[in-house]
Amino acid sequence: MAYWLFKSEPTAYSFADLLAEPARTTGWDGVRNYQARNFLRDQVQVGDGVLFYHSSAEPPAIVGIAEVVRAGHPDPTAFDPKADHYDPKSDRANPTWYQVAIRAVRAIDPPLDLPSLGRVPELAGMELLRKGSRLSVQPVTQGQWETILALAQSKSKR
Repeated sequence: MAYWLFKSEPTAYSFADLLAEPARTTGWDGVRNYQARNFLRDQVQVGDGVLFYHSSAEPPAIVGIAEVVRAGHPDPTAFDPKADHYDPKSDRANPTWYQVAIRAVRAIDPPLDLPSLGRVPELAGMELLRKGSRLSVQPVTQGQWETILALAQSKSKR
């Protein structure tokens, strides 16, 4: 089992949107960065844990936990001219873009905001906290995952 952080702008697709989906499940489509695509295509597997992060929010924060329910497969939005993430260069025989499917597990309430995460020594090496990091799909270590879950648990009891 591996752990990941997936970023989404809440105005584009929020954790509440995921919770409202049938079976609380969606395809994580529209990723158009090669490094993030490689993670989705080659490494993200069924059963992996996902931290759902709201970027471009005030403040940006980890707002939910999800799990991967379908491994990497071609992103259908790349082939659909009506889709926001259409890529006219995409080739069904040799797909460029991939997605996975995730299912919401639970919200983190209150959310774990970025400034607070930056003050947690156990998270010092986390990709999310690296200056200039913009990757929309990024690995999370088991230690970072456990720290985030412990923080979420302690904050929810207040």
